[in-house]
Amino acid sequence: MQDKVMSMQLPLSQMNEIQAQMNTLEPMQIAPNPMTVNQTNPVNFTDVISQAITSVDQQGKEASAMMTAVDTGKSDDLVGAMVASQKASLSFAAMVQVRNKLLTAYDDVMKMPV
Repeated sequence: MQDKVMSMQLPLSQMNEIQAQMNTLEPMQIAPNPMTVNQTNPVNFTDVISQAITSVDQQGKEASAMMTAVDTGKSDDLVGAMVASQKASLSFAAMVQVRNKLLTAYDDVMKMPV
């Protein structure tokens, strides 16, 4: 179990590095959504991605804390810890897939002739 917690530290540190890089970027405005044109708050792509990364990171931290509590005997909620761990794992896998799609889209745009 401790190996699983330790194996999550590397992806979490990579996510923190990505988030730090994103914080240095200029905000990029995206095209308005026709369903929300009349809203006063515009959607910022960087904010949306940052919130998603923060959410996935928080789920990983919560799962890690629950696993640590079970490992140290502070909690006997093994099922809850395993469910939290699976949720965090699924969220991370989904985020990686989104990242892969974004990188593929970026590559496609870069390969377009001008």
